Amino acid sequence: MHHRYIKIIIILLGFFKVSFLTAQQQPNIVFILSDDAGYADFGFQGSKEFKTPELDKLAKKSIKFSQAYVSAAVCGPSRAGILTGKYQQKFGFEENNVPGYMSTSGIIGDEMGLPLDQITIADYLQDLGYKTALFGKWHQGNADRFHPTKRGFDEFYGFRGGARSYMPYDDFNLLSRNEDRLERGFGNFLEHEGYLTDELAHEAISFINRNKENPFFIYLSFNAVHTPMEATAEDLEQFPHLKGKRKTLAAMTLAMDRAIGTVLKELDKQGLSKNTLIVFTNDNGGPSDANDSDNSPLSGTKANHLEGGIRVPFLMSWPKQLQKNKNYNYPISTLDLFPTFLSAASGNNSDIEGLDGVNLLPYLKGENAESPHEFLYWKKENRGAIRNQDWKLLRFPDRPAELYNLKEDESEINDLAGQYPEKVKELYKQLFSWELTLERPLWQLRREFEGKAADRMDAYRKTNTKQ
Repeated sequence: MHHRYIKIIIILLGFFKVSFLTAQQQPNIVFILSDDAGYADFGFQGSKEFKTPELDKLAKKSIKFSQAYVSAAVCGPSRAGILTGKYQQKFGFEENNVPGYMSTSGIIGDEMGLPLDQITIADYLQDLGYKTALFGKWHQGNADRFHPTKRGFDEFYGFRGGARSYMPYDDFNLLSRNEDRLERGFGNFLEHEGYLTDELAHEAISFINRNKENPFFIYLSFNAVHTPMEATAEDLEQFPHLKGKRKTLAAMTLAMDRAIGTVLKELDKQGLSKNTLIVFTNDNGGPSDANDSDNSPLSGTKANHLEGGIRVPFLMSWPKQLQKNKNYNYPISTLDLFPTFLSAASGNNSDIEGLDGVNLLPYLKGENAESPHEFLYWKKENRGAIRNQDWKLLRFPDRPAELYNLKEDESEINDLAGQYPEKVKELYKQLFSWELTLERPLWQLRREFEGKAADRMDAYRKTNTKQ
């Protein structure tokens, strides 16, 4: 009996040792998402007007992606794709979920959310032993059943909706809708002090300190630089050469950059940086009309399928595994984050049905020299787009399709549809074939004016693209 107990103890010690080593090998994952930022509004993207010293330093330690895409040109669907690794149209999340709005199918805004049968990357990372947290904007459904703490996140500090003030409300109890309220955990509504961008970073730092012995996943989901346009007086003073929205946007961007810097410095302080996978990107193109963001040299803006609506800044750093200060020039998608994070955490993507994203790690390590994607797709109601290698087709409901060679014309100025009718036909068929795999939208908003507004923007960019 004595020897038997010794054997059991040895086996248990071996198990705990293996478990400990596995936990130590798993990287921490910090996913930082900005909101409505302009493609060119960062120093590492070439801006001479804006100041982003912390992100510029991160860029020098990262792989920078020159052709990174979101799966939707607006916030809600884009984030649904990120969380699931699937084209969100596959489960009907094609349009933004709008609070207080009734869709054509009669669904009320609070009932619009990420379907409960969809499992998030946070769910999977929890199963792999990660502590998970979301700080900031959710925008995946306001009803309680869609709450982040019921979708894989151990901790939540943020707000359920798509936007809110950066400044504290005098009396948040007067707010009529929960999505505007700041919330800790589930149902614990409160109000912050100071500037919200700073508060989100402080919460992330607290989480790091409380979980530094475990692998953790942080989704730092800034509402910056989404409207309302609000900045501190101190940050506004940093941009005396700018005016109006552009000045405020620069100050908001600086505040976000500074907040990101505090989180990255805490990782350094705790000795965690070497084995932390960090991604920074944006949820869609900048809405140049709403916040005066700059998407140059790309045409288009948030909510349309021109490059300025769907191509985003993208950095990835993992010192233990990836080279630094490198460029990656093949097209990738934010759908790839799910399988990349899961693989880094020692999960198995092959067990998950229906993933559209791919694990980027073999491509970034030079183990696979091919392009990660043969095709990328976008769809919103009758509008659609498809990218195949250097070719991109834009389909419209009310005029002929447009065709661009992005290698030669990333600003999408020279429509080649008339010169290459067979390519138009080929891509049109491929886009239609993909659409046959999708579900009907769960909700469609009554926005008859939206198509006309997009048309006006298309016409505007033809003569006003910033070079």
